[in-house]
Amino acid sequence: MADQPVVAGKAPIVMELKPGEYWWCVCGRSKGQPFCDGSHKGTGFVPQKMEVKEKKKVALCACKHTKNGPMCDGSHRAV
Repeated sequence: MADQPVVAGKAPIVMELKPGEYWWCVCGRSKGQPFCDGSHKGTGFVPQKMEVKEKKKVALCACKHTKNGPMCDGSHRAV
């Protein structure tokens, strides 16, 4: 079991999302960043559910150290 997530990127992933349910990758191992592909299995990490009510542009954390997951809070500057 890993204590720290893998840093998948050092900048937010900016995208426009349609209304719906998404699962944000918390472990950093997913090949489909920023979303979960099941790569966390066998670790202590669990993806975080996010629900989008209306179409909007978001900046999702790629470094996996945000305190405001799944949104980027600038933590990538310190990793």
